[in-house]
Amino acid sequence: MSCLLTCFSSCCASLTCGLCTSLVSGISKRSARLAYCGLFGASLILSWILREVAAPLLEKIPWIKSSGTHPKEWYQIQAVLRVSMGNFLFFAIFSLIMIGVKDQNDKRDSWHHGGWIAKMVIWLLLVVLMFFLPDAVISVYEILSKFGAGLFLLVQVVILLDFTHTWNDAWVEKDEQKWYIALLAVSIGCYLAAFTFSGILFMWFNPSGHDCGLNVFFIVMTMILAFAFAVIALHPAVNGSLLPASVISIYCAYVCFTGLSSEPHGYACNGLHNKSKAVSTSTLVLGMLTTVLSVLYSAVRAGSSKTFLSPPSSPKASAGKKPLLEAEEMEEGKEKKKEAEGQPVGYSYTFFHLIFALASMYSAMLLSGWTDISESSSLIDVGWTSVWVRICTEWITGLLYAWTLLAPLFFPDREFF
Repeated sequence: MSCLLTCFSSCCASLTCGLCTSLVSGISKRSARLAYCGLFGASLILSWILREVAAPLLEKIPWIKSSGTHPKEWYQIQAVLRVSMGNFLFFAIFSLIMIGVKDQNDKRDSWHHGGWIAKMVIWLLLVVLMFFLPDAVISVYEILSKFGAGLFLLVQVVILLDFTHTWNDAWVEKDEQKWYIALLAVSIGCYLAAFTFSGILFMWFNPSGHDCGLNVFFIVMTMILAFAFAVIALHPAVNGSLLPASVISIYCAYVCFTGLSSEPHGYACNGLHNKSKAVSTSTLVLGMLTTVLSVLYSAVRAGSSKTFLSPPSSPKASAGKKPLLEAEEMEEGKEKKKEAEGQPVGYSYTFFHLIFALASMYSAMLLSGWTDISESSSLIDVGWTSVWVRICTEWITGLLYAWTLLAPLFFPDREFF
């Protein structure tokens, strides 16, 4: 009987192991990007958990507290930064390894898509190793993370601008009346939404009885930018369109809202949160999920985009080239050439991993309140640093969009799109 049970247990273990292996294999071949998202999402959740529970443990580690006595918030930031640094190194190393991958015959293509058990082990070792580094090293990474997070936000803006122009061109190329009507309807709808939302911001962040001049300035600037976008885009000398202007306008209104809502919860002009500094668990969970989904979407969209660093042999780069073999050539010759050259990769693996590395820095800034110890440690992305980062991102978005419209006027001999 025991022999039978032993045999049964062995079979179950073998089947389970086989199932895990096939699952990892299936992920590696079909959805590598989804697997990287899962790994990145796990790092965010781990950062959040350690931020809440690891402070008492870190206080007992001598090489972490070597610089003196620190408050609890400092140790929470340390936990977030150390997980972020391990995650950053993982993706940065892969970004360097993948430099120059042009087709699927390259051995490194299989490294990008496969070996997930080894990758998870390496990722875990890197994260654990970060907790053995002295706090001086983490302080350097903290400074670098602020620049990396800013670069990640800039990439988001460029991707958005590329998306709006691509959307507009796709509908204009159809050259049908219904698509022009759709363009006009969407543009008007976005502008109405942008100005309506800006009006709501006045009610939320300019409560009566308080001097909220800074908030009023932020909101008025958002409305001025939206109006300026329309004027510039519709000017006869500018080859613009109302759709990108309207989409950028509503995006700026949204960024303004996120900036204002990041104001300290005890601030009188923060009409959404000024009644209490306390925050419920459900609100924290919702805020964390929103942050995770936002960062993941931005990282995947930017990292998979062909706007940046497309490999020379990618479909976009070689779309206009003529085939090397004519249609009348033998099928066997085609197969041999296809096998010899290999299928081109669809996007830059290097840039994909680089974006996740920058996203690791950005997520660390969100979870640590941009390393501002003075703000409440129980909140996510709250503090004056977060406010100014958001507002500056909005203004940079406006300047970049205006530049895409005006640059052809200043440099008529250059091709911008």
